[in-house]
Amino acid sequence: MHRLLAFSLVLAALSSCQRAQQKSNAAAPPPPVTVAKALDTELIEWDEFIGRLAAPQAVEIRARVSGYLAEIHFREGSDVKAGDLLFTIDRRPYQAVVDRTQADVERAQVRLELAKMEARRAKALIESKAIAVEEIDQRNQALAEAEASLRSAKATDSQARLDLEFTELRSPISGRIGNVLITQGNLINGGTNNSNASVLTTIVSVDPIHCYLDVDEQSALKYRELRRLGQRASALDEQIPAEMALANEQGYPHKGHIDFVDNRLDPGTGVIRSRALFPNPGGLMAPGFFARVRIPGSGKYRGLLVQDNAVGSDQGKPFLYIVGQDETVKQVPVELGPMHEGMRVVKTGITKDDRIIVNGMALVRNGTKVTVKEELEMKTAMLPAAAASSTKQ
Repeated sequence: MHRLLAFSLVLAALSSCQRAQQKSNAAAPPPPVTVAKALDTELIEWDEFIGRLAAPQAVEIRARVSGYLAEIHFREGSDVKAGDLLFTIDRRPYQAVVDRTQADVERAQVRLELAKMEARRAKALIESKAIAVEEIDQRNQALAEAEASLRSAKATDSQARLDLEFTELRSPISGRIGNVLITQGNLINGGTNNSNASVLTTIVSVDPIHCYLDVDEQSALKYRELRRLGQRASALDEQIPAEMALANEQGYPHKGHIDFVDNRLDPGTGVIRSRALFPNPGGLMAPGFFARVRIPGSGKYRGLLVQDNAVGSDQGKPFLYIVGQDETVKQVPVELGPMHEGMRVVKTGITKDDRIIVNGMALVRNGTKVTVKEELEMKTAMLPAAAASSTKQ
């Protein structure tokens, strides 16, 4: 009897709780959500590669003449311009040679003037038959020898002056200079055809700068197909844009273009070498740095962008929550594309007029009713709540 009474009391309590819960559920308002329409814009898909920076020009500064290194006129690691004086080799021995060859030129000029006078005198005497023909020939021959001697002396003098000029080593290009490999006071070896000529330093150009990247075979075939379809130009026809970032940079702040594509695929690595050219004012980038480079991987097309955190996943399949005209939530499967400027490309599944839930996703399910608290632009929806509110205001 007591057990039956206790059981009746429990049933009455449960029934009361169920009625209270149903009443509470009936009174609960639909959850508030924030929605935004997808951003309809023109898109280009980008392919990313890892590249390495390289100098367009690199020069080893070697001495053309031998001698003692007298002066160094630059600071190691500084920027130099074409024509700047870098090193001076002891000029005194070469100046002495120039003085001697100049004297030889003057001596040859005196001899030539004497030979010319003798030739003119012989020509006057031959008319009066006061000189033999053999004497005329000898004087003409002496004149020719004097002219040849003068040319030889001038050539020797020119070489001596050139060697004297080579005692001043100037920068052949503008760029950044390296460290001094032979210090002041040492005897250095020189020579234009001497592989043992001393290397004094190196110079690399840094503005603009090259970035070499290896493009895989699949990407290369895709680019050629895009070119065939007229959706992408060749690097030979026009400048293909390229964007780059260093290891410590976000996004792709450096803008350049592809200026070279190799003529064959490397069968050993399965890649084709390409090169991009980037402005480098101030020399921020240096040869040898690694960089992230991206180039267009598709033609231009119209696409839809959504906030990436608005995308949900159901057993690995992406979806978006769409709010219909009757304020009912519908879960829509979508096909996603790459990221574009912080937003996600949606290839299929939605239209530009669909209202997509961007805030409050955790409160809704497929088929539930919601209250649209706020409708924003998709760009605004990407901002934090406080910033989005102030932007809307």
